[in-house]
Amino acid sequence: MARKISTADGREALAAVTAARDADVTPPRTAMATAVRYLLQLLAEKAPGNTVEVRVPPFGAVQVVEGPRHTRGTPPNVVETDATTWIALATGAESWADALGAGRILASGTRADLAPLLPLRP
Repeated sequence: MARKISTADGREALAAVTAARDADVTPPRTAMATAVRYLLQLLAEKAPGNTVEVRVPPFGAVQVVEGPRHTRGTPPNVVETDATTWIALATGAESWADALGAGRILASGTRADLAPLLPLRP
């Protein structure tokens, strides 16, 4: 199991990513990676389970939401997005519907709607 990211480290990374975004510069890769992984960790804590795989390449993936467990091959319920979109969704800066409509989320499967779980309010 991956090492748990502390709340302090997660919030620090989110602050660095937000500051970079506000300054219209690229955030440090380490801050982006930590922020993404921290928010995925929060999602897994909020909705534990193995029914939906949430992927934010290249930084991380988690399985969440109670229901049928997936063990082999491509999961039937997958959500994939980029790091910037994931952070915006998880923090409430963007709605699920807007990101989905803009094509920044790839969601497949009948249970791949994370709208009820977002934002996470870290």
